[in-house]
Amino acid sequence: MLAVAAAEEASARRGRLKIFFGAAPGVGKTYAMLESALAKKREGVDVRIGWLETHGRQETANLATGFERLAPRRIDYRGIELEEFDLDTALTLRPKILIVDELAHTNAAGSRHARRWQDVEELLEAGIDVYSTLNVQHVESLNDVVAQITGVTVRETVPDGVFDRADEIELVDLPPDELLGRLRAGKVYIPAQAERAAENFFKKGNLIALRELALRRAAERVDAQAAEWKRAQGVREPWATRERLLVAVGGSKRGGDVVRAAYRMATRLRAPWIALSVETPAYSRLDEDDRDLLAANLELAARLGAETLVVKGERVVDEILAVAREREATRVIVGRERERRWLRFARRSLGEELVLRAEDVEVLVTSGELAEGPTSEPQRSDDRARLADYAFGLAVVCGSSIACWLTNDVFTLADQAMIYLFGVLIVSTRVTRGPALATAVASVAALDFFFVEPYFTFDVSHLRYLITFGVMLIVALTVSTFTLRLREQADAARQRERRTAALYAMSRQFVIETGVGEIGATAVAAVRDLLEVDAVILIADRRGGFSPCGGAESALAKSERELAVARWVFEHGRVAGFGTDTLPASVGFYVPLIGTAGHLGVFGIELARRATPPTPAQRQILETFVAQTALALERALLVERTAQSQVAIETERTRNALLSAVSHDLRTPLASIQGSADVLADAAVELPAETRRELLATIRGEAARLNQLVGDLLELTRLESGALAARKEWYPLEEVVDSVLERLRGRLSGRPLVRELPDEVVLVPLDPILIGQVLENLLDNSAKYGAPGTPVEVRGGVDGERAWLEVADRGPGVPEGAEEQVFERFFRAADGSRASGTGLGLAVARAIVKAHDGAIVARRRDGGGSVFRVELPMRSAGLPPRPAAPRIEP
Repeated sequence: MLAVAAAEEASARRGRLKIFFGAAPGVGKTYAMLESALAKKREGVDVRIGWLETHGRQETANLATGFERLAPRRIDYRGIELEEFDLDTALTLRPKILIVDELAHTNAAGSRHARRWQDVEELLEAGIDVYSTLNVQHVESLNDVVAQITGVTVRETVPDGVFDRADEIELVDLPPDELLGRLRAGKVYIPAQAERAAENFFKKGNLIALRELALRRAAERVDAQAAEWKRAQGVREPWATRERLLVAVGGSKRGGDVVRAAYRMATRLRAPWIALSVETPAYSRLDEDDRDLLAANLELAARLGAETLVVKGERVVDEILAVAREREATRVIVGRERERRWLRFARRSLGEELVLRAEDVEVLVTSGELAEGPTSEPQRSDDRARLADYAFGLAVVCGSSIACWLTNDVFTLADQAMIYLFGVLIVSTRVTRGPALATAVASVAALDFFFVEPYFTFDVSHLRYLITFGVMLIVALTVSTFTLRLREQADAARQRERRTAALYAMSRQFVIETGVGEIGATAVAAVRDLLEVDAVILIADRRGGFSPCGGAESALAKSERELAVARWVFEHGRVAGFGTDTLPASVGFYVPLIGTAGHLGVFGIELARRATPPTPAQRQILETFVAQTALALERALLVERTAQSQVAIETERTRNALLSAVSHDLRTPLASIQGSADVLADAAVELPAETRRELLATIRGEAARLNQLVGDLLELTRLESGALAARKEWYPLEEVVDSVLERLRGRLSGRPLVRELPDEVVLVPLDPILIGQVLENLLDNSAKYGAPGTPVEVRGGVDGERAWLEVADRGPGVPEGAEEQVFERFFRAADGSRASGTGLGLAVARAIVKAHDGAIVARRRDGGGSVFRVELPMRSAGLPPRPAAPRIEP
């Protein structure tokens, strides 16, 4: 009720959309829209035109003169001025009804929305009623059908949801001959366009097909409205607005004839039809032949185009009527039962029961026998019951008789009858229907034989005993019947709970698991629990082969014969194998895994290993398992492909960055080396000694730069591949810092150096060579980007369980938002073009710190500059405890 109230409140705030729907241009949609709007205007409603396309039709233009029209919005597009609907003006004026023609129109670039239907949605949200027009070829779900019919692919479409949410659909229909006459008369297009249209889109066959599509789509919309109204009003009876057939399918030999009769009737009526099988508790007592016949009849219905449905219930009539009302079936078709004269006066046939109770559904009884199938509650004899059940019933009767004999002096005949009834109750909870009924009859006979005068005979001395025996027999039979029914209901409930729990568990695992292998293993385990047989999931690869993603140990995955059956199923998209008409000699039953984008693979189940074939209910839950598995596998495959695409993109980006670095960082020093070498090698040029020294220094410096680039690349590759591992040892932090500062003395000349380290010796588990490389790269980065003459600061210490090092400068600082990006390979700041380097120093530093299980971060510094902080854990597996360090006096 709250949901309905909320929906009504939202509907009251939202504007109403009325769509004038037609099969093709020229049927008169715009004219009908203007006529309807003019009628509203005469009633005093504020109606304005937001956008109108007259297509040069004078009668349409004349009809539009009676309305106030919004000025169009002008957009400059590549030097051309275009006119579009002005949404902002419409929202400001807020008329009661606004005419917005051509719902599928694509707006010009620069508009707020890409499509006009999006403009209309905003108007509706603002509470403005809208009149618009739409042709059937613009409905999204019919786009491919229209393209197949006409050979023209329409690019401008409207989502079906917009069409379905419209408050009113008015179909504007015109016969094809009249539309062609209007086309020839120039009332649709100008003569030149009309000739081309008549030769292409406006062929009579195309117009007939489009008219049928429009009528059907409008009828579906009306049907949905009727169903919604019925739900709101609580109307359960089906309305015969459209023929829908429901056929009851049983397990008799002539059940196929009933299915074929239903198919012929559905074809004549062009009506959808449902093949229904009801599993009553009696289904468990059917033999294998009857179960096979039932499965074959359901498969026949599916092949003929029916929707197959299997439900569980106590009474077939109740379930058939419930499904008929739920699915709004107008006709129910059942087969004529085999006549049993001895039951004629005891109970009605299925057809008679349906006719008496189905007041709102037409019941048709055709030739065929359903009494032997589970759809008609089979009245089977109990000769199949196990002899042990009858023996148990006889033993209980004997036990009750002994109890009554021992208490004969204490209990009355009524008390003794209760003892026998208690025995009947015990038997009913343990055995099948036949032995329970036999126990009830035997209890009455034993009571008469042993405890009613004359004793040890079945003679009755008084009439009242006959009444007692009759009542006792009725009570015994009733107790046994209801006890059996409750037990069968409990068994059915446990089976439903098991199937529901299996489906829930599998669906939950599918949400958790993301890998194809994990999903396949989950699905195979679920099927194994349901049917108690092995299964396999085969995923097709791009080479046309199969690879198992679940159940690889199954014999189906190892047999070439079974793989050939699976390949046939994959190529044809149809079930095959054991229990089907296609390749029935195989061990497995194979179902194609079909996703939204095509076939993914095959699901194989070893049904030949089962002692009994699966029930229709099990087949139905199996179909659900397979469908859920296909969707989950498709999702996992998409995730894998997306990850592969990301890797490919990252690889391509790295390759491009590497090529860029090579083109700049390699070619530039090579050019300097080659130029200097050429000058030195030219014997015709006399060079002063100073110039020669400068050229040689240039060669030496550029060669060192090349060596650093190649070394950084090799070191980064070794670090990321794991080939270079950190060899940790307890090492003084200040020795690492001082050795690096000593090496970089020349590089840092001209810059004040600030060194702040603890007075005591700080021993840290690290690789001194690698951490020295990190510090060297950070100091080199500060030297490159720091402003000349500004200080470079190095600080270090220990905070709890982590040692830290910081390098700070007063340069331009890390670019805003690039604190993580600076550690990527070949990254250079936008203002760092003046600084030479490979763009690999910080990437190498991060790789080394990660090898130490540490962290490195960069941040902007207050007052300008950057701070790089390295943190290393003070505990490391495999190292002895930290030794005590002596205090060093400053």
